Amino acid sequence: MHLADKVIVVTGGGSGIGAAMVRRFAAERPRAIVVADLNGDNAARVAAEVGGVARQVDVADEAALVALIDATEAEQGPIDLFCSNAGIGLGRGLEASNEEWDTILNVNVMAHVYAARHLVPRMVARGGGYLLNTASAAGLLSQIGSVTYAVTKHAAVALAEWISITHGNDGVRVSVLCPQAVDTPMIAGTDAGGVAGVDGIMSPETVADVVVEGLAAETFLILPHSSVKEYIQRKANDYDRWLGGMRKLQDRYGKQAF
Repeated sequence: MHLADKVIVVTGGGSGIGAAMVRRFAAERPRAIVVADLNGDNAARVAAEVGGVARQVDVADEAALVALIDATEAEQGPIDLFCSNAGIGLGRGLEASNEEWDTILNVNVMAHVYAARHLVPRMVARGGGYLLNTASAAGLLSQIGSVTYAVTKHAAVALAEWISITHGNDGVRVSVLCPQAVDTPMIAGTDAGGVAGVDGIMSPETVADVVVEGLAAETFLILPHSSVKEYIQRKANDYDRWLGGMRKLQDRYGKQAF
């Protein structure tokens, strides 16, 4: 997908990767960009930079996401690209509470479900559309130190796969963004990005450049850190050896998630 003259929505667009994507997308001259974020002030600030529309939205609230979709399509036109980007890191080991599980599942998984539930039928009816779901390399590999993050990011990847398989022939295109460490508030305060920073910390702006390239090529897996592809191949080639390697990585970094 090329972004010129498209209607684009970015959730989690007020900071980090989301804000970088908004700014990068704006350079492609879309028809409209809607910046949605739980922090309304951040959304307004980023939207003002690019001449976009700001919306304060809690993506964990299905009704709020439906309202975002409806308002955008009523005011800007049919959504061509919906970037379900908002995500959180919460909870560590098996001691994580039910409340922590509910919170991270709602943001990291169900927000993608809600967007797809209400957008995919519309996209099918009008002959196509594009979903970009932000997951993580943790969704393809794992997340040392955080079972909640590992499980929810795996689920986000699985959902994107299912949508592509089920509706790809209906014109619905899907990409899933799976970076390692990115210089965002999520890794703030960690030593060199923690275990996710093993291959270095990437700037959100660089990630956004890779996203635009991936969307143009309509690539399902968008991997800003190229080493992730090699790690996936190692995992598939010898799962037990890969697990052993991950245990060694845990021994090196401890059980620090971020």
